[in-house]
Amino acid sequence: MMDTYVAFDVETPNTRNDRMSAIGIALIKKNQIVDTFYTLIDPETYFNSFHMELTHIGPQTVKNAPNFKQIWPTLETYLDQGILLAHNATFDLHVLLACLKTYHIPWKSYIDYADTVRIGKACYPELDNHRLNTMCDALNIPLEHHNALSDAKACASLFTDFYERINTDLYIRTFDVAHNKTLKPY
Repeated sequence: MMDTYVAFDVETPNTRNDRMSAIGIALIKKNQIVDTFYTLIDPETYFNSFHMELTHIGPQTVKNAPNFKQIWPTLETYLDQGILLAHNATFDLHVLLACLKTYHIPWKSYIDYADTVRIGKACYPELDNHRLNTMCDALNIPLEHHNALSDAKACASLFTDFYERINTDLYIRTFDVAHNKTLKPY
């Protein structure tokens, strides 16, 4: 089994979902959360009212925040440490890759990841749904929903529970960046 995972969550400023306004990261080693990171990001684009209300992030909030290109070296240090994890991973991966493309930043050709929604369905099929807030309520995991750090920590906590229950390696997938698709379908 793998022993290092990087749970991450992004918040976006609008429905285009091609920029970040915040990112939270929780680093898991040997099934323990060992480090966290959070930053606001100036998306250098417009915010819509729905996203501002949902995330409590708007133009004034990110006024002095770094843009994605400025914060990327720090993010890369975290994201390169292990298998990426996200709750509804294709969304967060899409936003991350869109930001890299926008700022012309090369990274990896292939990204190993796991989706905690899919693993959650295998571990807790009896739940009505497998949304982050539903799963956190069921497992008594603290959550301030739509705060990127809280969401990333919750995703990491879910994963540590899953890791004890099933072989999570069976849920690791590889995303082909050039072809914008997962190589190992479920």
